[in-house]
Amino acid sequence: MIAFLGMGLLGSNFVRAMINKGEKVQVWNRTPAKATALEQYGAKAFGAVADAVKGADTIHLTLKDDASVDEVLAMAEPGLKAGATIIDHTTTSAQGAIDRTKAWAKKGFTYVHAPVFMGPPNALESTGTMLVSGDPAVVARVEPALAKMTGKVLNFGPETGKAASMKLLGNLFLITLTGGLADTLAFAKSTDVTMDEVYKLFETWNPAGMVPARLKRMTSGSYNSPSWELSMARKDARLMIEAADKGSLTIIPAIAGKMDEYIAQGHGGDDWTVIAKDSVPK
Repeated sequence: MIAFLGMGLLGSNFVRAMINKGEKVQVWNRTPAKATALEQYGAKAFGAVADAVKGADTIHLTLKDDASVDEVLAMAEPGLKAGATIIDHTTTSAQGAIDRTKAWAKKGFTYVHAPVFMGPPNALESTGTMLVSGDPAVVARVEPALAKMTGKVLNFGPETGKAASMKLLGNLFLITLTGGLADTLAFAKSTDVTMDEVYKLFETWNPAGMVPARLKRMTSGSYNSPSWELSMARKDARLMIEAADKGSLTIIPAIAGKMDEYIAQGHGGDDWTVIAKDSVPK
């Protein structure tokens, strides 16, 4: 028996996919209507979270944050089956995942943090990417079930909380990418570039493929053979800021400030990726 707590778009589609695979699933949501809506697909909804987890060997969660996970699990605890496994797909802090793993182990339960890079359609189709880390024996035990939920499971090794850090790292990139695209659109609007022209550029010139090579260049530690000098990149950033409507750019002015710091340190003739020099992990 499986229990699933948190019937948002992601959780509800995970449940539907599980039912389609023949699983029996008990569900709960803070807003009861979202749980009862899944009864038409074969789920059994409960008004109390402690009742929803009764008899379940595995409890899945898709909630909001650390606080909501702790709160819901505390409410569920009286109904938990001895030795049950808790699999949390919520995006949380690494420290929260570490603390919960230790705390629930002391109580005789297994807590596994397995955040995802998936949208609701992926959850329904069992496609996408799920992250996991921690005790190798525990990961080996739960990984087959996790693989049924998604197209790919990435195991980041024995360090508890590593999966949480990797999930936040990925989301940071997505937020930064969206911020950069927002600046791109703001610049286009300021300079009378149409959306058709923007699409034409990116349909032909796809910078996504540059990411692995750019990461290697940024983390190489060697910046003295520039393909684009920092001083020249800073000049272009100045032209962008001057051409855009005042205050319309968010990301570029911040990067320009970082460029100024490194130019002041004597890196103007280095490759512009030198601005990442002090950020590279050991």
